[in-house]
Amino acid sequence: MSQHQEKFYPETKFGGFAVIDGTIAFYNIVNSLLDPNHVVLDVGCGRGEYAEDMVTYRRNLRIVRGKVHKVIGIDVDPNAQSNPFIDEFHLIQGESWPLPDNSIDVLICDNVLEHIENVEPFFVEVSRVLVYGGVVCMRTTNRHSYVALAARLTPKKYYNRVVLAAQEPRKEEDIFPAFYKCNTVAKLKKLYENAGLEGVVFCHESEPRYFEFSRVAYFFGVLHQRFAPGFLKPTIFAFGRLKVDG
Repeated sequence: MSQHQEKFYPETKFGGFAVIDGTIAFYNIVNSLLDPNHVVLDVGCGRGEYAEDMVTYRRNLRIVRGKVHKVIGIDVDPNAQSNPFIDEFHLIQGESWPLPDNSIDVLICDNVLEHIENVEPFFVEVSRVLVYGGVVCMRTTNRHSYVALAARLTPKKYYNRVVLAAQEPRKEEDIFPAFYKCNTVAKLKKLYENAGLEGVVFCHESEPRYFEFSRVAYFFGVLHQRFAPGFLKPTIFAFGRLKVDG
């Protein structure tokens, strides 16, 4: 934890995380939906970089393997096959996913939607692979937030450098282009409806980790977290359940 985090969120002295921690808030809900018999799909599973999270409670919340029957990971990056928290890996090539229909009980899509350029085919695949009554858990960046605004204003040649500085200790191989094609509450609600998903979509804001490079910047980030209107909050949570026909 940073010294700024401890000052403005003193509860981090006990456990290492703030009560508004977005990862913990998201994965608390995810874990509540898991069953030992479930097959879970991690869309954009990545290398499993959260293995390096120093907060044990948060790291264990993110690890789904061992809590369910099987965890399948899919990603456009072949390096994701090294993820230690999946049981099976499939490389995404094109818009179709290499998975059978109605085979997934819980689908997790964490900080991936902002990188999807063609969103309609993506959500066709979401509803195709889910069993009826299956659950979708998504977290993504809000297009209206200062995070997305800064990313869109940053010249491409400086983008990776800026992300690395703001999200230390993130590694360059974990950075992908961002498009923000479905990154508003209204757009995601519409996509859920079109995909046959019943659910809730809402904004969340945790402590301002992007501003840990400066105490002054962090202070203004805290003010934003506490007083900004909901539609400007940096993160969108979206949970849905595939409707049963009839």
